[in-house]
Amino acid sequence: MRILLVEDDPTLAQFVAKGLREHSYAVDVAGDGDAAVYQAAINPYDAIVLDVMLPRRDGFSVCREIRRRGMTMPVLMLTARDAVSDRVAGLDTGADDYLTKPFDFGELLARLRALLRRGPAMVPPVIRVADLELDTHGQRAFRGGRPIPLTTKEYALLEFLARNVDRVVGRADISDHVWDDNYDPASNLIESYINRLRRKVDSVGFEPLIHTRRGAGYILTAVSQES
Repeated sequence: MRILLVEDDPTLAQFVAKGLREHSYAVDVAGDGDAAVYQAAINPYDAIVLDVMLPRRDGFSVCREIRRRGMTMPVLMLTARDAVSDRVAGLDTGADDYLTKPFDFGELLARLRALLRRGPAMVPPVIRVADLELDTHGQRAFRGGRPIPLTTKEYALLEFLARNVDRVVGRADISDHVWDDNYDPASNLIESYINRLRRKVDSVGFEPLIHTRRGAGYILTAVSQES
């Protein structure tokens, strides 16, 4: 899942971005309100973590603008102002949730998970495809009850495929939601990670779940088909 983090404090931005990446999120960072609106307009983010006190335009203005443009991704606002009127103002501009600084990083993760479960379709905490099971809270995967050792990025790719079970997803869809702005579309990185997942998820003794649709992309499905 790809997150836009909007925070003008470089130290805090680095801390939050690092933590999110360690929990399998792809993260882009914007340091002011104008940059946030621009990046939200050109990238398909799954959620935005938005500070209120920003240079150029504040978080209320950013949230109002992205909603005016028809963007529907969840927005979690961060602010040092804890007055009820500020929380109400944030929600009224289109934010989905509000977290007051200083915050516990575990709570930030829990609120993000809750927001991402809501839409566009409800996603359960545990995703099951045949005998494959993904614990989205613990970011762990199991096949036939046995844990699958995955890197952070391998898990992120597998969860994206599982969230789109029985749907073909192209390379562009995968790069948009699993990688950040540093992804090179000319590379074979996605193919490499798909091959890694196949070796781990579809190992000997298990029915293949990850399939290639030539010219279209990849699909995670329990329905037997050509790979």
